[in-house]
Amino acid sequence: MTDMDNSTCLELALEGERLCKAGDCRAGVAFFEAAIQAGTDDLRTLSAIYSQLGNAYFYLGDYTKAMQYHKHDLTLARTMGDRLGEAKASGNLGNTLKVMGRFDEAVLCCKRHLDISRELTDKVGEGRALYNLGNVFHAKGKHLGRLGQQDPGEFPEDVRNCLLTAVNYYEENLELMREITDRAAQGRACGNLGNTHYLLGSFTQAIKYHQERLNIAREFGDKAAERRAHSNLGNAHIFLGEFETAAEHYKKTLLLAQDLGDRAVEAQACYSLGNTYTLLRDYPTAIDYHLRHLRIAEELMDKVGEGRACWSLGNAHAAMGNHEKALHYAQRHLEISREIGDPTGEATAQMNLADLRRTLGVDGDGGCGGMGNSTKGHASEADDDGLYGADSKANGDDAMDEEESFFNLVTQFQSKRMDDQRCSLAIVDNKENQQASTLPSNIHESPSRLKEDLMDLIAGMQSRRMDEQRASLPRLPGLNNANPDILRRLSVEPAGEDAAALPDENFFEMLMRCQGTRLEDQRSALPDSSPRRHRGPTMPDEDFFSLIMRLQSGRLEDQRAEDPSPLIAANGAAATSS
Repeated sequence: MTDMDNSTCLELALEGERLCKAGDCRAGVAFFEAAIQAGTDDLRTLSAIYSQLGNAYFYLGDYTKAMQYHKHDLTLARTMGDRLGEAKASGNLGNTLKVMGRFDEAVLCCKRHLDISRELTDKVGEGRALYNLGNVFHAKGKHLGRLGQQDPGEFPEDVRNCLLTAVNYYEENLELMREITDRAAQGRACGNLGNTHYLLGSFTQAIKYHQERLNIAREFGDKAAERRAHSNLGNAHIFLGEFETAAEHYKKTLLLAQDLGDRAVEAQACYSLGNTYTLLRDYPTAIDYHLRHLRIAEELMDKVGEGRACWSLGNAHAAMGNHEKALHYAQRHLEISREIGDPTGEATAQMNLADLRRTLGVDGDGGCGGMGNSTKGHASEADDDGLYGADSKANGDDAMDEEESFFNLVTQFQSKRMDDQRCSLAIVDNKENQQASTLPSNIHESPSRLKEDLMDLIAGMQSRRMDEQRASLPRLPGLNNANPDILRRLSVEPAGEDAAALPDENFFEMLMRCQGTRLEDQRSALPDSSPRRHRGPTMPDEDFFSLIMRLQSGRLEDQRAEDPSPLIAANGAAATSS
């Protein structure tokens, strides 16, 4: 390896880093890969390349490759005895494992990050480790919670324990960030504390932390964080039955989304406002906001959003006694549901149409084709990232009767992505099975010959197994002409998944930018394990439509009432993001 080769590798890597910082991670990856092809014998340069490549692939959503390169970086850091580098690599690996749904491995990584940071008296690293541990337990708790149908505050003990552990880590992080006067980090901790208390059913505590998050966002002029805080505050107030206050926060969410030029979030805010005004029984205002949502959904070609807007508009018009308009929107909902292959939406639409036809005395074969469950009031929901509220005692005895159903609805809403963060293992053919399938064709030959063939077969199989179990030196891409001592150390300390860590500055900032619009900072979802064709940009990630069905399934007779101001389903709209 010549100095020129090392120089070429370094120059390519520097250009890759520049491109990634400029936001062009795909081009940056190409330069980093070219740097690896050029190769180097400088372990520190190679470690930096691995770290940046892992970060870039993480940003691009290729978590498997991100994990591989962070493992390579961890191996080199251990080989060089670089404790800070080991912490950084372990932290990056822990964050990557978390978004892959491998929570227990992620915890090991983040805990080692915490241990090393404390060993080095690195307060910033310690704070990030505490924050990352909070994120892992928060994500794990939400994942476990989605396996059932529990409401916020009513999760099983294992889920509550995860969420409470997350609270403890976030609180430690917040205290440490106050100690070192890092206001931006305080804001992130407050946002996540608000989200976690929300899941625990501590809505007053959630409001306290989201309000602090809002104040810090305003200090920094961070309109995106401010928008998320307003959305979260609206959501928490919905659950407390404070609908007017929730509406004010959603209106601010809407204005900030317009300032940011985010049409999808603007539509989500309109949808939340439509739901909130439905809860307030102000149907004309609800219709206005749902129409705005519909127009943006059509503009963004979001068929799911169109269908949900039509469904909500049908419900609101039915509540006002405008059954012909309700019939029109119910028919559109049915057509869209069939177009996108949404069987739940189609079934709901058919029930609603059937109910409306009975109310209007229209023949079942006449101009509308069947659909269901909505002549009088229904509420819809969702916003920014999608959580919603419940009817409250303030709405009277009928609302009280439906409060329990609504909270069941929210649980089901939160349970849609239980497999999103689960990795599947590919099943491959076993070599021994392949060999066993090639038994000698001369099975009927003499016993002595057969015995010889069998012994040869066994010897061949055993020799292959010996080879497979023999330790080999790790093959680190881009490492050229390493001296024997380095190779010996590499063979003793292979990369492992139980390492722990601290993300470097660039990775941490990239992580926050990458995931800033999600329910919590630093939480991202894996690509769906099965294609979800129905997700649209103007709707929350979770499909809540079946939840509304559940809420309203027992109220068909109520919906047929002639009173133009029927009981409205306990429902709301909001989002949770920090």
